[in-house]
Amino acid sequence: MAKKIINLWFDKAGDYLEVSFEKKTGFFRQTKNDAVMEKVDDKGHILGFSIMNVSKLAQKPLQVSLI
Repeated sequence: MAKKIINLWFDKAGDYLEVSFEKKTGFFRQTKNDAVMEKVDDKGHILGFSIMNVSKLAQKPLQVSLI
């Protein structure tokens, strides 16, 4: 079974979290939640996601569908 590596990057000052499933060239696009952006490649495959204002999640769980 192949290992899956997830990369996490948190910017405390910017209150920003980025999660990456693959290190590939891609771009961020909006989701239905203003705080969440999904990173996709040129074929639309999910490469990761980012969340703004992460500290607000302590008050209420976040549920977002990534396409």
